[in-house]
Amino acid sequence: MMAAIETLLFDFGGTLDADGVAWKERFYSLYRAEGLDMTAEAFAPAYFAADDALVSALPRTAGLSETVHALAANLETELARGAKAHGAAPVKGRADSDRGQRVASRFLSDMSAVFSRNRPVLEALGKHCRLGVVSNFYGNLEAVLRTSGLAPLFAVMVDSQRVGAEKPDPAIFRVALEALDAAPETAVFVGDSLRRDREGARRAGMGFIWIAPEDVQTVAAQAAAPGATLSAVARLPDLLNVLK
Repeated sequence: MMAAIETLLFDFGGTLDADGVAWKERFYSLYRAEGLDMTAEAFAPAYFAADDALVSALPRTAGLSETVHALAANLETELARGAKAHGAAPVKGRADSDRGQRVASRFLSDMSAVFSRNRPVLEALGKHCRLGVVSNFYGNLEAVLRTSGLAPLFAVMVDSQRVGAEKPDPAIFRVALEALDAAPETAVFVGDSLRRDREGARRAGMGFIWIAPEDVQTVAAQAAAPGATLSAVARLPDLLNVLK
């Protein structure tokens, strides 16, 4: 497959920093480890509200640590608001702040380990393909990639907030392809979301490689989800076996 592919574009969250698990699910797992007694369904609105509040709110220079801590702080605010709305007794402010900082620190530690593992993989892929990132993000994607140590590996980094289009809109993919002078027929997108990443790649005329835990892949296969997926991997290093 490698001979036919000239350009590889990657999603960021869930793809470059984890093995196909989105930020929402990882934050929820860490909060559960901190004793949060809340279903995933109840947690989701709080997370989305916290996430939405960061769009355009962070300076473009805000790095990875600042971004994750800001998201955790927003989450604490939303969780406290939700507890109050349901008549539950909220945890005191200082405890909330401490919990949010612990969650953010663990989240960053987990990401750092994955970055260290994935960097040699990206370096190897970069010897054969042009690499780029296309992400639905807050407006500071370049700073986040720079502070994660990955920015030098990518020729283009496209942030939805900066270009005014979000995946699965093919326009955001075209920005990256045009910047690289790349044809969609020889480009592949690697991402963790079927709805945003695979569908967007399809609309842009690109191939798609899905990164997701094996149990998630099994469920999707049983559901016979439509769409052209070239391959599915459980970890980014598995790309080296796929793209030969």
